[in-house]
Amino acid sequence: MNIVFSDLDHADHDIERDILASAGFDAPMLACRSEQELIEQLTDVDIALNQYAPFTRRVFEALPRLKLIVRYGVGVNNIDLEAATDAGVQVCNVPDYGTSEVADHALALTLALTRKLVPMNRACREGRWNYVEAIPLRRQSTQTVGLIGLGRIGRLYARKLGALGFSVIGYDAFYRPGAKDGTDYIESVELDSLYARADVVAVFCPLTEDTHHLVDKAALAAMKPGVCLVNTSRGGIIDESSLAEALASGHVAGAGLDTTEQEPLESDSPLWAQPSCLITPHMAWYSDDAAAELKRKVAEEAVRFASGEAVCWPVNRLA
Repeated sequence: MNIVFSDLDHADHDIERDILASAGFDAPMLACRSEQELIEQLTDVDIALNQYAPFTRRVFEALPRLKLIVRYGVGVNNIDLEAATDAGVQVCNVPDYGTSEVADHALALTLALTRKLVPMNRACREGRWNYVEAIPLRRQSTQTVGLIGLGRIGRLYARKLGALGFSVIGYDAFYRPGAKDGTDYIESVELDSLYARADVVAVFCPLTEDTHHLVDKAALAAMKPGVCLVNTSRGGIIDESSLAEALASGHVAGAGLDTTEQEPLESDSPLWAQPSCLITPHMAWYSDDAAAELKRKVAEEAVRFASGEAVCWPVNRLA
């Protein structure tokens, strides 16, 4: 089988190259960014290792030889799963490579917001050495964090929150209380209750048609005054214009965003004008260890498929 990297922005691909080579495969590195480039360059390809390039229905229809796409990461928003299934193309991801890192990053954003580290650092740099500017400032054990999404990352984040004294509530249509993973204490609630009770709302759900702009103007208005918002999932889940308005009005006291709807965030985004908005460049997943794990698992999944073995992380179900 022919294997290629459709696109990759990592500094190197030595780990993947060595794993593939040990199985007898030499995968060339491409730099596809568009449908047309995929169609033109993947004509004779069976397996594509993919990061951002858009696999649309048009692409699948033009590439009848394609059998497998392995996506670097958890989200598969750049792949039309229905079209892939119709074309008989297996899509796989790597759902568990950076769980600890994302949970840690979300926790760091949560603590930065609830302890008001960003505005107080700015005040100190501007010569105002006075904690009074941080008031009101509440003890963690008096605060409730509401999680939207209780998958692997959300549950790990919840365990870390619990160790620090936060109360935790959560909404997930697929969550079943009583999981034997240390999250039994999470109170499962509906979204309206979560918005009404949470001092911090943290987003961990995937981006789908149903969750696009789930946190919109109405949702923000339903949250408690002074709420903080954390998002390490996908930027499209939050209506950024409405969030900027809520930050400007003070209804939302602070936001910690590792993902935005357009990345990089546009230079004219109103979020840049909000000093209480802490933004990081989609880095929550990263540590040297997580990156190495991701690379290894992508290559190993491709080798499994090419060797006729069952894949470990199928996203779509083929007939």
